[in-house]
Amino acid sequence: MFRLIWAASVRTHTILSYAPSNLLLAVTRTRRGLRWGIPAMLLAIPYLLAAHWCVTTIENGGPGWLNLVVLLCAWNAIKLILNGPVTVVLLLRARVREAVARCRARRPDYGLFGLPVGVMG
Repeated sequence: MFRLIWAASVRTHTILSYAPSNLLLAVTRTRRGLRWGIPAMLLAIPYLLAAHWCVTTIENGGPGWLNLVVLLCAWNAIKLILNGPVTVVLLLRARVREAVARCRARRPDYGLFGLPVGVMG
């Protein structure tokens, strides 16, 4: 039974990794895409509006399966909202690493006796 559940979760993860919100999260987690994390948070608004519309439709006698759409929209909105601060932290961390690498590249390499390498002859 456990093996069946595990296999189903792996297949579900594989299928859902191609969902648009998951692709957007993957793009914003790259070094080049980190600066787009905060603007990508704005894409949570359409998800929240869709969830609100579905809830209103359900309350007015709509089909019950729209509850799944509400759950999906709310989950995607939460993911996008939380992705913004995460990408800010990752961007700051990447910029600090790059600054340290630039500093180390400018600093001369010192040898055994405290002289720059290449001077000792």
